[in-house]
Amino acid sequence: MKRFVVLDTETTGLNPTGGDRIVEIGCVELLHTRKGEQYHCLLNPERDIPAEAVRIHGITNEKVANAPRFADIVDRFLGFIGEDTLVIHNAAFDIGFLNAELQRLHRQPLEMTRVIDTMVLARRKYPGLSASLDALCRRLKVDNSHRVLHGALLDADLLADVYVELVGGNQLSLDLDADPAAQSAQEQSDTPAAARVLWPVRTWPVPETEQSIHAAFLNRLQRESGACIWLSGAAGSATP
Repeated sequence: MKRFVVLDTETTGLNPTGGDRIVEIGCVELLHTRKGEQYHCLLNPERDIPAEAVRIHGITNEKVANAPRFADIVDRFLGFIGEDTLVIHNAAFDIGFLNAELQRLHRQPLEMTRVIDTMVLARRKYPGLSASLDALCRRLKVDNSHRVLHGALLDADLLADVYVELVGGNQLSLDLDADPAAQSAQEQSDTPAAARVLWPVRTWPVPETEQSIHAAFLNRLQRESGACIWLSGAAGSATP
């Protein structure tokens, strides 16, 4: 079962290269479309938190005075996310801050190739409409009435629900939970023999260029939606 990690951060400001730091990390595990374990921590940013940032997330200097530094939790954090796909809203922001913290510790950066940006998905699905997390919660009927302030774990939890709805995950999970062999046999038994069509086996080769284009399309579908049935199970390969 494919594992995703829905991730959010709260920070002291907007500029990770100008001295702003992370003050909170929240992660929610998604096993296909079901929520699993969580990871959450407040962080001492080793600098003051400006009042305008406090108004957004409510995290004050006093709340993080005795909190660990990023260096103290980096191994636990990296262990939780592993090599799995990250689901992030406005991913460039969070990845920029995380990579700035990792760079300070001379650690390898997180690659954008492993990230699904739900803001990009939302803008493709709802062009011209707001793609904020609150707007998506309203549009997709995800209850966010308890979201008074931003919070990394709260927002990651809401985003997990939003992501599942964006990719049609609840319906997809129902399909994938079924036994494909049993479902196929049932469909065959429900179809009158006279109506069944047996297609001839393909005998001509597929050009390599078409195979490459097809594989690239399936891999992009897997990366952006998080689920591509043609790349899982018996399909096993992006080559037709």
